[in-house]
Amino acid sequence: MARGQMVLVVVLVGLAVAAAASGGRGGRGKSARLQLLPAAPGSSLAERARDDRRRHAYISSRLAASRRRRAAETSLSAPGAVAASAFAMPLSSGAYTGTGQYFVRFRVGTPAQPFVLIADTGSDLTWVKCRGPPPRVFRPGDSKTWSPIPCSSEMCKSSVPFSLANCSSTTAACSYDYRYNDNSAASGVVGTDSATVALSGGRSDRKAKLKGVVLGCTTAYDGQGFEASDGVLSLGYSNISFASRAASRFGGRFSYCLVDHLAPRNATSYLTFGPGPDSASSSASQTPLLLDGRVRPFYAVTVDSISVDGEALDIPSEVWNVGSEGGTIIDSGTSLTVLAAPAYKAVVAALTKQLAGLPRVTLDPFDYCYNWTTRSGDLAVPKLAVHFAGSARLEPPAKSYVIDAAPGVKCIGVQEGAWPGVSVIGNILQQEHQWEFDLTNRWLRFRQTRCTQ
Repeated sequence: MARGQMVLVVVLVGLAVAAAASGGRGGRGKSARLQLLPAAPGSSLAERARDDRRRHAYISSRLAASRRRRAAETSLSAPGAVAASAFAMPLSSGAYTGTGQYFVRFRVGTPAQPFVLIADTGSDLTWVKCRGPPPRVFRPGDSKTWSPIPCSSEMCKSSVPFSLANCSSTTAACSYDYRYNDNSAASGVVGTDSATVALSGGRSDRKAKLKGVVLGCTTAYDGQGFEASDGVLSLGYSNISFASRAASRFGGRFSYCLVDHLAPRNATSYLTFGPGPDSASSSASQTPLLLDGRVRPFYAVTVDSISVDGEALDIPSEVWNVGSEGGTIIDSGTSLTVLAAPAYKAVVAALTKQLAGLPRVTLDPFDYCYNWTTRSGDLAVPKLAVHFAGSARLEPPAKSYVIDAAPGVKCIGVQEGAWPGVSVIGNILQQEHQWEFDLTNRWLRFRQTRCTQ
């Protein structure tokens, strides 16, 4: 898997979340969090842009396959009763490790073993490395709660993508061989185990166990993107993903806040399942979340228009229509935003018109870069806004779309995608916003914030 790219892998589901807090009752009103870690400036934006193009091709091919399978698929049922508790995990940028992804700290096994996984809203399989140099390798034999899933089981046959159909025996473990379009791969066996999380609120030492987490134990992998992490945490919408199963037990929702991808190494935010710290904020905008077979496991939204300095751009409506092979997804695994060709051309035309006074610079693979040191006075970057259905409006800071690409050089950080084809709002455009995915009520809520707590 290419550097900075976090293509998808699959997690079986059976996530029975048992919030048994150690050292006391796993009480109501408690919450727990997973810390998000950012991805760092170690890789150039040019490398990330190339990786994003590969990922976009992967997304397009997967969505095409989803459309073909749609008639045979069963819709994911609505989550069960709302739980009163929540948990959260530390999340941070991976930039200082040379990737364009965000990393989450994840503890699995009994006793718990710590790992750093890529947080990916386009993945439906959670997996960790089971081979390589210690200590960041999962040893299933050392976990008292690890249980292989038999390859003869219905779960293996119908729920594990890229599972290997041939069973050497009825008790052999379920195997997978996941191949990506950039020639990277991951293979291993699938089982279930327990994840340990810290409850949010109250005492900082309260823990909870999530039992029966479906986990891929990857014994062979290939691709630079996997070098900086220990695996993938699946945040996609699927009946086998970690996000769908965990959210169904914790209020039917999850949220994350992405710090600036070039923030200091220790800048940390959180991936939260259940009510987040700002879940009741009146300042949040919301738009319907599209959760159906045409886009699964991705999260789609309806874009009404894009404006620059308050002027709506002339973009055909079918570009934003999932039914016309267009549409827009929110993807934490893509760095730069990718717009279908008609939208891309309209956006860059509006932005470049107001940046025309600056000298152009060639910086592969970007199309529009400028020598920013030659600007006279305070050059105002045109104001970009994405208008979603329901009157929700995303107004990212200028640094999220006219980005620092090299010393003294800024580039329009948007890439051109194929048309027909899906548009992708990447993690740089999402940064410094809180995003809540309400899977029960099918809403996406967001609000601007610095993310650090």
